Amino acid sequence: MLEIIQAGGWLMVPILLCSVVAAAISVERLWSLQRTRILPKNLLAQTWNSVKQEEFDQQRTRDLRSDSPLGQVLAAGVTNAKRGREIMKEAMEEATVQISHDMERYLTALGIIASIAPLLGLLGTVVGMIDVFDSLMAEGAGNANVLAGGISTALITTAAGLSVAIPALMFHRFFLRRVDELIVDVEQESSKLVDMIHGSAEEYAN
Repeated sequence: MLEIIQAGGWLMVPILLCSVVAAAISVERLWSLQRTRILPKNLLAQTWNSVKQEEFDQQRTRDLRSDSPLGQVLAAGVTNAKRGREIMKEAMEEATVQISHDMERYLTALGIIASIAPLLGLLGTVVGMIDVFDSLMAEGAGNANVLAGGISTALITTAAGLSVAIPALMFHRFFLRRVDELIVDVEQESSKLVDMIHGSAEEYAN
């Protein structure tokens, strides 16, 4: 493996750095975007019970807000519940936009890596081919082994760049889809809380 990296030249360094960053982002997002971390089970029911029993003080609001992204949205709704249905919905929508931004953290960087890694590989190949033609000019085309070895070395960076870009692109698309699905679920939970507080609690109790 080390020999392959050395054979690819100096452009293998940024490609390897891209691979390390992409792997770190993917692992971090896999951990952070777990459904149980975004939408804890029974959080809506617990919040509604606290509201009904008038146990929602400032400390409870802070605890709910720090609990999870869904907790942030529910806390925004409860805090503005007495200001009317529309104001409550607007506050929860603003909180949803904020958590959506937080959940998409680092995904732009992952997308950039997916775009630039193959370009770095292509650049490495072009640089390598230039070296091959320089060798041909200096030594002539009589040595086929030199020519084949030079081309093989030049293509290493392209293979490395694609090896980084393909999984990075797959994870980027996967995480964007995951965020969209989680946001839809958060919006559904927040809509339920609005209806519960503003007169439709019986619908969800049944």
